[in-house]
Amino acid sequence: MNPLRVYLDTSVFGGYYDDEFAEITRPFFELIFAQKITPLLSVTLLTEIADAPPQVRALLRQTLPFGEPLRLTPEAVRLQEAYLQSKAVSRRYSDDALHVAQATVARAQVLTSWNFRHMLHPRRTRLFNAVNLVEGYGLLTIMSPFDLTKSIEVNNDKE
Repeated sequence: MNPLRVYLDTSVFGGYYDDEFAEITRPFFELIFAQKITPLLSVTLLTEIADAPPQVRALLRQTLPFGEPLRLTPEAVRLQEAYLQSKAVSRRYSDDALHVAQATVARAQVLTSWNFRHMLHPRRTRLFNAVNLVEGYGLLTIMSPFDLTKSIEVNNDKE
């Protein structure tokens, strides 16, 4: 079975060390290290993590060998602008729109995040996907690391 191609946003790395999310984020990274997930790692993610605490930067370094690097493309920037025009998120959160755009352009199977306000929010997800359809892209599934891990475990149990 091919690994699932999953775009990771910055919150997933922070969640590994967060008191609230650590216990349910760590199994997600175990799937990466077991090569059941190929993490898609964007320049936006790398830039944001550059200012993160040392342990978060170390986790990124540990993850890099398993990942697929993504360049920032004009296509992703154009899609980001379409999300902003649709008011999926405000310009203040344009980096969140850029994460979604990069995941979409890279044809990620899933974008995973702990960002409930801007990415895991059902109304915003519908807006992102409405723009994706208008712009000729497919639908993007956005899930928390916990939900994604559970869905992989359930599917493995059925095989």
